[in-house]
Amino acid sequence: MIDINLLPVQHGNVPLRFAHGHFATNHSHINYYIDITYPKTRLSEAKSVAKQLVLNFVNNTPVDTILCLDGTAVIGACLADELTKSGFRSINKHDTIYVVEPEYNSNSQMIFRENIQPMIRGKHVLILMASCTTGFTAGKGMEAIGYYGGEVVGVAALYRAVDELNGLPVRSVYSLADFPDYASYDFRDCPYCKAGVKIDALVNSYGYSSI
Repeated sequence: MIDINLLPVQHGNVPLRFAHGHFATNHSHINYYIDITYPKTRLSEAKSVAKQLVLNFVNNTPVDTILCLDGTAVIGACLADELTKSGFRSINKHDTIYVVEPEYNSNSQMIFRENIQPMIRGKHVLILMASCTTGFTAGKGMEAIGYYGGEVVGVAALYRAVDELNGLPVRSVYSLADFPDYASYDFRDCPYCKAGVKIDALVNSYGYSSI
């Protein structure tokens, strides 16, 4: 069991939980595990995340569809609600916003069935993630949206370690400014591995498994 802590500095009503150590993801080794469990599953925290993120997009970004990665559908629904609330001047020409999640094929590529494709094709799509650390997953989302005829208009996350992807800024509640010593390594160049430091846990968007 890893030791989960609360970040002392809190943005709005969105607490951030984290653990420091040696962790392995599917494509990198990292020295911080950002625990997004509660913002993804607790309605009060999901609403708070949405209120923080919406300020980056309302009034200047048309959003027809929110593509929810990393299990962020609850946050996505709250963000859609914030974007369509009366009192906000949205330039979205529709009265509603689609909130969708991708399906993955055997090659781990994102796919959308024929009933979902109209929600992507010709639409302005906002990619929502729990955390954007390497840009690898967001890049796959961008590729899939382009393949199905959509236009990516923004990338949002609770936490980010990259500032932009393919010319689009990544918007977030928390960033590297809150974790200045955050680091991500290719597993072949990981200094912890080279020093013989054992991995504390395997981590992904679902959570962690201690080793």
